[in-house]
Amino acid sequence: MKIGLRFFLSWIVSAVVMFTLFYVWHGIFLNDFKRIQFPLSWFVTFAAVTYLILGAGTYFLFEASVMKRFKNFFVRGLICGLIAGFSLFMVATIVNISLTKHLSAQHLMIDCVWQISEQVIGSMVIVILKILIHEPELEHA
Repeated sequence: MKIGLRFFLSWIVSAVVMFTLFYVWHGIFLNDFKRIQFPLSWFVTFAAVTYLILGAGTYFLFEASVMKRFKNFFVRGLICGLIAGFSLFMVATIVNISLTKHLSAQHLMIDCVWQISEQVIGSMVIVILKILIHEPELEHA
């Protein structure tokens, strides 16, 4: 895997898109940020760093040799988004990261679907930029 313009743009743009979706969902739509017990600036900073790590992880997963068995970029992106979204949901659930006091099965399912959707959209950003950004291959002497 070559780390160049394609990697950096795909990584940063997908992280920004996923963070924006997170912020709109939790901050505006659900208005969850009112329940945070520490400064909002800390929460937003930690979330931004988390999404930067998630964006890079999703890109590396997309480029993993096991994923290259899927020749179609969109299928590979969908699978990477499903894996990343479900993994993030599981970790957040296990360590009890929730902005809701009373979790129900319905809430968990909605949260799982949202998390997967968010990561699939981030993966599709990676796919689109991977297709659109062309980096010249170095010729081997």
